Amino acid sequence: MKPAVITMLGSIHLLLQVGLGLTTLACVPLHAAEDKQNLQEIRETVKQYLNKESAGISSTSTGTNTVTTEVGAIDSRLNLAPCAALEAFMPGGSHLWGKTTVGVRCLAPQLWVIYVPGVVKIWGNYYVAAKSIAQGQTITEADISTVKGDLTTLASGIVTEPSQALGHTSTMSLAAGIPLRQDGLHLQQVVLQGQTIRLISSGAGFNVSTEAQALNSASEGQLVKVKINSGQVLSGIAKSGGIVEVRN
Repeated sequence: MKPAVITMLGSIHLLLQVGLGLTTLACVPLHAAEDKQNLQEIRETVKQYLNKESAGISSTSTGTNTVTTEVGAIDSRLNLAPCAALEAFMPGGSHLWGKTTVGVRCLAPQLWVIYVPGVVKIWGNYYVAAKSIAQGQTITEADISTVKGDLTTLASGIVTEPSQALGHTSTMSLAAGIPLRQDGLHLQQVVLQGQTIRLISSGAGFNVSTEAQALNSASEGQLVKVKINSGQVLSGIAKSGGIVEVRN
């Protein structure tokens, strides 16, 4: 074979080797990516889980709250094996309220678990003092006003319905704008333990009224036990004015 031909064949062989080498190098990042779990898939799994599980807490007796969810960052340095079946779950001690944590486990082909931070915000109405409220003051409609905000940032037991405040007495002084809490409000007691009350018993075609002694204190509408002169104990509903109604 002539030298020129040999040189040409050698050049072609060299180019083929270089080309194969470049092809191999180009494939390395792809294979490396396939050997590592996509963290965005984990975040999407957490997002879907939070949205699904929090859907049931959006409705209340006073209307529909707006629920928003957020997924926190995942350390990009994590090197998790690729997963074909991701499953989200709520770890013990976590709640769908405010800052929370969601677990994600891989079921196949390799088992692993990761915990991802998240946030569940619930935007709804709550009630605040419309003006200064004195300790012992009975709450009326003029004393409260509605505010909308993230309920998860407020103290537990916040007043979210008017019935939780109206007719109650405040156990402390409140400045205007302070959120009302159920543990800071008490229903005014209309019957006191040991009080002599007027017992009214009514039924079909009759109405009997007599005096009795209250065995426990009660607010209006609550159940109260009373003892009549014969020693018999009856149960009735407390009414304002020291009245207990018993229906037969």
